[in-house]
Amino acid sequence: MKSGHDLAGLMKFAERSEWTDALEEVLAEHVGMALDTLDLEYGDIPGLLGDHWAATLWGCAFEDFLTRRVGATGRNIVEDYLKRRGWKEAAQARRYMGALSSSFMSFYEVSEIVVGESFLARDLIRGGDPVLVHEKSATQSLKRWDRIGARLVTLGERIVIGGGLLPFTPEAAAALLRGLSGEADDLGQVEPTPRIDEALLRRAAPLFTTAWLLDVLPRALGEMPTMLNSDGEEPVFHQFRYPLAKAIRQKDIAERLNATGVLTRVRAKVWDWLGERPGGVAVDRDMAPGTVAEAIWPDGRIILGHVELEGRVLILTTNSVTRAERATALLRESLGERILEPTVRIETLDDMAEQALPDPGGEDMDIPPQIAASLVHRLLDGQYRRTLDEPVPMLGGLSPRTAAASEDTRTGVADWLKYLENQSGKVRDPADPMASYDFTWIWRELGIESLRR
Repeated sequence: MKSGHDLAGLMKFAERSEWTDALEEVLAEHVGMALDTLDLEYGDIPGLLGDHWAATLWGCAFEDFLTRRVGATGRNIVEDYLKRRGWKEAAQARRYMGALSSSFMSFYEVSEIVVGESFLARDLIRGGDPVLVHEKSATQSLKRWDRIGARLVTLGERIVIGGGLLPFTPEAAAALLRGLSGEADDLGQVEPTPRIDEALLRRAAPLFTTAWLLDVLPRALGEMPTMLNSDGEEPVFHQFRYPLAKAIRQKDIAERLNATGVLTRVRAKVWDWLGERPGGVAVDRDMAPGTVAEAIWPDGRIILGHVELEGRVLILTTNSVTRAERATALLRESLGERILEPTVRIETLDDMAEQALPDPGGEDMDIPPQIAASLVHRLLDGQYRRTLDEPVPMLGGLSPRTAAASEDTRTGVADWLKYLENQSGKVRDPADPMASYDFTWIWRELGIESLRR
């Protein structure tokens, strides 16, 4: 018996000469720009990404095609098929085809996964509360806080997912949201991305596959882009800890920092160094592929650096060599001998990626898995507890605790935690202690549990 979601008859119908040209045009819209950019042919996709993803990409284009009206008379293939061949399909299949024909692609954050049954999906473009999606196969591979491009289809009281599901990395997600914002501008929309409507999303479906392909194909080709900040520099995290000179009070330092005209006081003992792109253009919150996400003020300015007084120490953090040179020169000019020589900590992205905990469950150690997991979890507890009070590059040099205390930056802390949870859940071995680590206490500690949805 055919499945209620079986589109085989409709796919066969699409091979008729009256539809093939239009379908090929839609497919070209979905994959053409990425292939041209990388000098590839459509036939190269299976060899680079595998048959599964080649079929998924075709499915994304086909589902988009089902929503289109073609020709001078504006015919729709689903309407035409159901009129001519609908009697061959079960009632559920007809409802599914009809629902697909009015569907649209959107961008979702995944949570509360029940393997083999369902997950919650929160629309990151249109907003609103998460919805329950009934799905079996995709839940086998999805992880909490994954971000996906997909079509959600309502069938009676149930929401199901279409066949064209694309998982997005943070870089590809940024590219997609940036592209959608640009699409809105081109169409004369004045609302920000979360207000994009269904009609625009229906037209913007090819952007999802384009953004996804421009992320995964370079990886498959071994051509990973160099990560740069908005100044075009590779990010290098710097932290300078300046002891205050003898008899110098915090009040003396604060008065001089306030008088620089460069630093913006965020609250007592905390300042941000703000900047704009060359030409005075405010930075977009979602950067292009290959660009490190910047910490952004509400007015669109970049947080170039962060200064904080902590006891008898002045702490400067920033994320590039040039910014570090400029910021240290500013502090020396403003504070002179009121601060002593700093201790300096410098890390590249590679350094951060290489930092890892030892594996107490390795071949050289005979420790039961339960004890190994408990040990790793305790080590992680300590590591993350320290991290809560240390500068985090993803938060523009703010500590998670500091950033969570401000309405302007607390959503960034939620994004940081979601990223940690998502990456922890993606370890290949489900028995790995990292896969079972519970981040709940961190959300509660920072007072942002309401953002964990």
